[in-house]
Amino acid sequence: MAVAKKTARKPAAKKTAKKAAKKAAPLKKAAPARKTAAAKKPASTTLTMRQLGTILAENNELSKKQANEILDNLVEVLAKNLKKGARIRIAGLGTFVVRKRAARWGRNPATGEKIRIKASKKVAFRVAKELKESI
Repeated sequence: MAVAKKTARKPAAKKTAKKAAKKAAPLKKAAPARKTAAAKKPASTTLTMRQLGTILAENNELSKKQANEILDNLVEVLAKNLKKGARIRIAGLGTFVVRKRAARWGRNPATGEKIRIKASKKVAFRVAKELKESI
């Protein structure tokens, strides 16, 4: 049994009105693309711990697993010592230090209400002179 499909037809007046509107509307030209400094730079890449481990493994004849374990251990040691308040200096890279931020008053941007921001500790990084000059 064949079922005939019914197709809805638009009235001819509507079709011609749309075509006329398209023809009457002026065409807008696209604005020329501006060349900006950001457009000239290549997209920056982010190296992950795993990628760093792979590079470290290739350069030092280690397995990837060993290199990743070394990196994970390094991060743990850095975090543990920063929690104690130690300053960590890595020659050629920079210095990590924990800085204390005092309590202060701020404003809620939505309401403008004055709010109290409590004191906190933040990890700061100061780039080494050699690295700064090389970049």
